[in-house]
Amino acid sequence: MNILFLTVAFPESSEDRNIYTDLMEEIKEKGHDVYIVTSRERKYKKPTELINQKGLKVLRIKTGNLQKVSNVEKGISTLLIERQFIRGIKRHLRDIKFDLIIYSTPPVTFEKVIKYVKKRDHSQSYLLLKDIFPQNAVDIGILKKNSLIYKYFRKKEIELYKVSNFIGCMSQANVDYIIQNNDFIDAKKLEICPNSIKPIKILESEKLREQIRFKYGIPEDKTVFVYGGNLGKPQGIDFLIEVLKKNRERKDACFLIAGSGTEYFKIEDCISKFNITNVKLYSYLPKEDYDKLIQASDVGMLFLDHRFTIPNFPSRMLTHMEFSMPIIAATDINTDVGKVIEEGKFGLWSQSGDIKAFNEHLDVLCSNREELRKMGKNARVYLEDNYTASKSCEIILNHFK
Repeated sequence: MNILFLTVAFPESSEDRNIYTDLMEEIKEKGHDVYIVTSRERKYKKPTELINQKGLKVLRIKTGNLQKVSNVEKGISTLLIERQFIRGIKRHLRDIKFDLIIYSTPPVTFEKVIKYVKKRDHSQSYLLLKDIFPQNAVDIGILKKNSLIYKYFRKKEIELYKVSNFIGCMSQANVDYIIQNNDFIDAKKLEICPNSIKPIKILESEKLREQIRFKYGIPEDKTVFVYGGNLGKPQGIDFLIEVLKKNRERKDACFLIAGSGTEYFKIEDCISKFNITNVKLYSYLPKEDYDKLIQASDVGMLFLDHRFTIPNFPSRMLTHMEFSMPIIAATDINTDVGKVIEEGKFGLWSQSGDIKAFNEHLDVLCSNREELRKMGKNARVYLEDNYTASKSCEIILNHFK
């Protein structure tokens, strides 16, 4: 088949990977021709172009800025993206007839692109639902429920669901939420298609681990907790800051935070104001260095804002699982990520805001190395059993045999 994949999250560098690069490479390896249409933000100062990237044909379309910008700029760029994608497909992919269109949220503004290609090529379509917008923005106070902008994006969300032949949700809680809040959707077109990667083999080396810790000044005699990724409102950074403040006198733990986002300076200010010495904060690390930081750590941290009513399921935990690391999570009560972590016996969960429970989990992970290693092994096994790109590929393509 000729398969078209629409996303705003396909890395510029062929050396970088995420859940979408792994999935598209897996589909290509099944013998399909894969074309990716993705955004190239204006800040990179590069033109629209069609390139070959590891055997994938990638059309990078120049758009407005979407990441790490103000909500106003991001909103305007999101509104324009449909027209830009359609124009790019007409100009660069006009001679390709697509059998299947796969696309991910965010954004929800792909509906007209999908309708255009479906009408032109009589294609089928599959939505990878990674973001339930605009409700998630309402939950954390970015949008008001009855505002005009909410109503606009809610209409786009509904149209996106309607134009999709199938919808792959990240977990059972996602499936249940969509059914309960969108009674126009036929439940038969909903299924679980989780976040997934192509796990690489990680060579365990105590000597390498010691070298990495020495390079970054990480204590060898402490349990190292690492958080990597976005530092924004959805991640519940206020609770992360509370964790750092309450544990600043702790002698058996070290906290590594690597990421960027709107709340980064809050963390930086907290560390400075309270003179916290057991935290290391990195604003940006190349992927190779970030992976080394993960490899030198003991436990992966996962945070979500306590206000969420929609069930998020963060993909960043897959990296920790890939490195055989247990997870300590603090989230809202509507996601089932904590249930999965506990049932899989690869980590500990508490409700975001419950500092007493979180600190009790820190005590467990700092005092019992054997249990920590056991959870880490369980994490890798659970990843290989449930969250591989090959399984996601099979779930999607089974509909189109």
